[in-house]
Amino acid sequence: MIPYGRGEQPWLDAACDPKRPLTLHSYRPGSHQPGSPVVLVQHGMGRNGDEYRDFWIEAADKHGLLILATTFGKAAWPEAEHYNNGLVLDDAGNPRPRDAWAYPIPLRVFAQVRAAGVTTRAKAHVFGHSAGGQFVHRMMATQPHDAVEAVTIGNPGWYTLPRFDLAFPAGMSGIGLGEAELGALVAFPMTILAGALDVETAGPSLPSQPAAIAQGPHRFARAHNYIAEGRAAAERLGITCPWHLVPVPGVGHDGAAMSRVAAALWFENRLITAEEAGAVAAGAL
Repeated sequence: MIPYGRGEQPWLDAACDPKRPLTLHSYRPGSHQPGSPVVLVQHGMGRNGDEYRDFWIEAADKHGLLILATTFGKAAWPEAEHYNNGLVLDDAGNPRPRDAWAYPIPLRVFAQVRAAGVTTRAKAHVFGHSAGGQFVHRMMATQPHDAVEAVTIGNPGWYTLPRFDLAFPAGMSGIGLGEAELGALVAFPMTILAGALDVETAGPSLPSQPAAIAQGPHRFARAHNYIAEGRAAAERLGITCPWHLVPVPGVGHDGAAMSRVAAALWFENRLITAEEAGAVAAGAL
């Protein structure tokens, strides 16, 4: 089901929408063992899951990782409403059934790969960058965490804030979520990578609607705002928020570099330099 080396296969998720096909891009190194860690990777707005999969190959070879990158192609998932915002709302702005949201899909992919015997891991690491960072943190806000071992997001354009005075996707109101989901979100030790050079204040890939601008002028500022919102929500609930903001010097909006930074943090317990990460000029996707 998951070949050694690079793999690519069509995927359907009938619970969400069988008319919207996906592609599973995978990488399974020769050193992979069933008990080796699994990394679920979510691509950015370029819908380039194959490239994001490839960003992880060096780490996969080094640490024996199984990489699973579910790709939401542009043809079937054309807008932010379908991918970033998880197909949560229908065309009239009403919530769709929760099982039909896009956010459970990578976790269901992982469950099927487990069922096939490719991995015996009960939980997966989850990484998302840019639009994929939007997808992953909203996944954490809306889905159970039973199959999630660790989460790192990098450079989202804006965030669903952990509060109920704002309607989704600006906040968590209006889609059937409650204090249980909020508490689970702010109690999970999520890592937010913020490129110190990711400070553009305009551009086609930077969300510019009023709710996004209210979170800060650029992605670097919005990451700091999200951390502050998480800690404030945890304080209201009387719990501790273990979210960890990691500013990454010398890195802008660079999916390849952020992937390498995440891999080193998870599997080598260190923050690598921009040079080690192979960072390119700010603005790279």
